[in-house]
Amino acid sequence: MEPSFKSLAAAAGALRVQPQPVAVHGLNDFARAFRAAADARAGALILLPSPTFFWGRARLANLAMEHSLPAISPFAEFAQAGGLMAYGPNVTRMFGYAAGIVDRILKGAKPADLPVEQPTEFVFSINLKTAKTLRLTMPPEVLMQANELIQ
Repeated sequence: MEPSFKSLAAAAGALRVQPQPVAVHGLNDFARAFRAAADARAGALILLPSPTFFWGRARLANLAMEHSLPAISPFAEFAQAGGLMAYGPNVTRMFGYAAGIVDRILKGAKPADLPVEQPTEFVFSINLKTAKTLRLTMPPEVLMQANELIQ
């Protein structure tokens, strides 16, 4: 079982919520996965960290709206593309950091000598237009915690 899903399942159990995983096998599988979630009467979707979900964020946001499913992603770009919410590391900063590591290696640094670092900056984005379309009211306490409110 994927580590991200293990963490999700543990948190869901503490909240007495039953996650229903829906596997996705690539960009062309999104529509089927959303139909399966809607048929299972999912109340919301949590998109786990995946390059496929990052690159397909606009399609995922559109499908979430088509199926009236609130969805959260680990990528702020998902909320910017029309998804309801996102919470995760600042991907732009991570790419910049990775470029710096590549630069150091190209200049002769040994990869084994370079530090492994965890992300330190996280972004919480809420798309207010999407919330309104889904007829969701965001509590003020949640809005105050967001780094980015998308109109």
